[in-house]
Amino acid sequence: MFCSVSMKGNISSIPSNQTAKMTSLNVFTISLHGMFSTIGIIENLLILGVVGFHVRRSVISIWILNLAASDMLATCSLPFFTLYMARGNTWTLGNTFCRINSSIFFLNMFVSGFLLAAISLDRCLVVLKPVWAQNYRNTQLVGRVCGVIWAMAVVFTIPFYIFRDTIVLPDGKILCYYNYAQLLPSEPYDLGSLCKHRKEALAFMKLFLAFLIPLLVIILSYAAVNARLARRGCRRPFRFVRLVIAVVVTFILCWAPYHLFIVIEVIAPTGSSAQKLAGRALPIAATIGFLNSVLNPILYVFSCPDLCHKIRHSLGAVMESVLAEDLAELRRRSTARSSISTSEMVLKPKNSITNMTLNTEVQEHD
Repeated sequence: MFCSVSMKGNISSIPSNQTAKMTSLNVFTISLHGMFSTIGIIENLLILGVVGFHVRRSVISIWILNLAASDMLATCSLPFFTLYMARGNTWTLGNTFCRINSSIFFLNMFVSGFLLAAISLDRCLVVLKPVWAQNYRNTQLVGRVCGVIWAMAVVFTIPFYIFRDTIVLPDGKILCYYNYAQLLPSEPYDLGSLCKHRKEALAFMKLFLAFLIPLLVIILSYAAVNARLARRGCRRPFRFVRLVIAVVVTFILCWAPYHLFIVIEVIAPTGSSAQKLAGRALPIAATIGFLNSVLNPILYVFSCPDLCHKIRHSLGAVMESVLAEDLAELRRRSTARSSISTSEMVLKPKNSITNMTLNTEVQEHD
């Protein structure tokens, strides 16, 4: 059983003739998703490998590592979303994995917003409270902050995990979507009103906690930094600040459409053209949200020449290591063969001398 209020807008937003249209479009869309997924996984693995093992541990590297870890989770969940589209927008991987896969999407949304807000506050404190930053800002503190961020993101993701479900439609398709008619209260209630309140609560929770509040913190932090630097007559900012600004702008462009259409779907009257438009646009907006996890590693590389150099150096070191191991193996085998050949050459003369001596002794005895 699912709440008709929560699903009516979404089901009505998919016209009966849309399936035919989607089959021609899906070839390109699915290929694009597959490409995004492959590129994103490779990129984030490179960032995690290089920053994790080849960059000196610092406050900046810890921020980047946590962002890359969140993006890695999102890009790893993208192939299953691609499979969902490839099978005609029907979910075939079971209820539990539907909840897990969807929760990873929301977890990445919360972690990205919280981390970007924390990074902005960090830069603000460095400029406004340099003495405090010098004394207390270290990798241990930042590591603990990142741990708290991940814990908060997990807590806020729990409701999305609980209310996610697989729903069989009349046409046989299986949706991996919200089912608000779960964990019903024991006292009397109106199911339609309850589902509507739950839907609104989750939508505005995402909007405020994962987007608007982090965005406000980011804007205020950089406004304070710019004001202080302007008063000091200092040049604007470091290379890392350029990276943060690029990541933040990408975050806004990628996530704003998703939250906009979620709000439209919630507040628009049931069955209205606005709600139907939001229902059609949400899958595309979710794809753009996934794109944020693919673009972030590119921004790290192009905004940080040192990181780009590290990646090239690391890849070169890996190739050199592989080639060195192959050469060492070839040399070892060649040395072993040479030693065997030498031993045979040494043994042959010895055997010949022994045979000649034995023959001589036999002849003398005869």
